[in-house]
Amino acid sequence: MSAALQTLTQNSLTLRCVSRFFATPCFPPGAGPDYVNACAAIRTDLPITEVLRVLHQIEAEFGRARQQRWGSRTLDLDLLAMGDTVLPDAETQTAWRDLPAEDQQLRAPDQLILPHPRLHERAFVLVPLADIAPEWRHPLLGRTVAEMAAALSQQARQEVVPL
Repeated sequence: MSAALQTLTQNSLTLRCVSRFFATPCFPPGAGPDYVNACAAIRTDLPITEVLRVLHQIEAEFGRARQQRWGSRTLDLDLLAMGDTVLPDAETQTAWRDLPAEDQQLRAPDQLILPHPRLHERAFVLVPLADIAPEWRHPLLGRTVAEMAAALSQQARQEVVPL
């Protein structure tokens, strides 16, 4: 994780802050060993599509092979949000956010969806994100990271353990 974060800075991305590292159960359950998760705030002049390309390039450099949706992975760098940007539009973002659970593992968008359509329901995202951006407000849900994290079950939040 530390090496991947350092690699970000070599690709026109400036690290503004990084959360603590957290041990988290693998997702989905049974997909592999448990993970280490963190969140980073970056600054860049790159277009959003180029930021995503850089993240995928860094994943590949660290041995990630995209063979199966939500499969075991060596590194997963997600672009969670870019300020209050909604991509490609509010209707599409909402449709992906509301996708039934049974369809989530079977379907993947063919375009970038921002904010990440599942960030509001995942403790392994919200707990680290609360370290660095508790007041960031989801542009469509209207809730802050702190509010979304508080809405999770206590058990889900307790499964995200600082290292």
